[in-house]
Amino acid sequence: MKRYKSHRLESSRIDWSIILCVLILALIGIASIYVAASHDTNHINVAREVTTQIIWYILGIILIAIIIRFDAKKLWQLAPYFYGLGLFLLIAVLIFYSRSYYVQTGAKSWFSLGDFTFQPSEIMKPAYILMMARICVLHNRNYSHNNTNDWRLIGKLFICTLPVLILLKLQNDFGTSLVFAAIFAGFLLISGINWHLLIKIFGTTFIIGIVLLMLVATQWGRIILTHLGFQSYQFARVDTWLHPSANTSNQSYQIWQNIKAIGSGRLFGTGYNVSHVYVPVRESDMIFSVIGENFGFLGCTLLILLYFYLIYQMIHIALNSKNIFYSYISAGVIMMILFHVFENIGMNIGLLPLTGIPLPFVSQGGSSLIGNLIGVGLIMSMKYHYSN
Repeated sequence: MKRYKSHRLESSRIDWSIILCVLILALIGIASIYVAASHDTNHINVAREVTTQIIWYILGIILIAIIIRFDAKKLWQLAPYFYGLGLFLLIAVLIFYSRSYYVQTGAKSWFSLGDFTFQPSEIMKPAYILMMARICVLHNRNYSHNNTNDWRLIGKLFICTLPVLILLKLQNDFGTSLVFAAIFAGFLLISGINWHLLIKIFGTTFIIGIVLLMLVATQWGRIILTHLGFQSYQFARVDTWLHPSANTSNQSYQIWQNIKAIGSGRLFGTGYNVSHVYVPVRESDMIFSVIGENFGFLGCTLLILLYFYLIYQMIHIALNSKNIFYSYISAGVIMMILFHVFENIGMNIGLLPLTGIPLPFVSQGGSSLIGNLIGVGLIMSMKYHYSN
């Protein structure tokens, strides 16, 4: 009887609504990968693609089961070590990167051993979130909020972020850099920094973004940006974004086919595994086109609502948490997942440039899936140990 009560108590500390959301997204992802692989002209082994994704999910679930056992004290102690390990892996991949992936993508961001591939920057994301949360708690514990101390906090957060961005720049992984920039912005928003100072910072960032867009739209501007370190493939992606139908036989082919596939789904879709438009390599970054084509506007809307519900549940846990360290962690995880969803769907429908950012829990890719599931584990650990 005591053992039964103990199991019931432990079960009540687990957020089953988050597990249900992730499970539904997993099923959507597996079903979509099956469709994408089945219609790929490169004769992909469908069973292997689906099985590999399932194996990654099983590994991620095991990690969640381990992480929820870690309370705030353990995570606090381990944060610098996880961050240091993440930096070590980002440095190591610059030396031992996959040559074949570099030829395909131009990025030195993947380890590979036979068919096994791994992107260390995905594991760096939760490690970075833990370290940023630790910095915020330590600073706010020791300093009051005024302009001088707020600038000091911004400096600490920036120093933590700068090595990551430099290493990602050396890897030519601009898309992942945007994710870290989004997480950094999220921490600025919730760290308690004065709003007048935040308005100046984000206002300046917005102006710089407008100037960059103006520069990239002109030939002389691109010459300047090239001297600043921008690559030709980045300009090509902007051109593809601005003019997706201009060169559909070359640079714009993938995004143009992707938009056609989503549009062909109309309101209710063509039906499961009924695909009339070929989209190359759609099982990863372009997986949203499978949902758009097969299930139409209605299916896409339900998927987005499912993400919103997942985010809502995470926010609900954070608001009920008794631990400020966990609250900062939750903000980082929420920003990470939210930016992934916004950027991936945005680039799939042509609102944003292609960046190679996967759709959380749905796109093919083990390292991305593991990174996001670790984030889920951190959120669930919050309720397991500290929620009311």
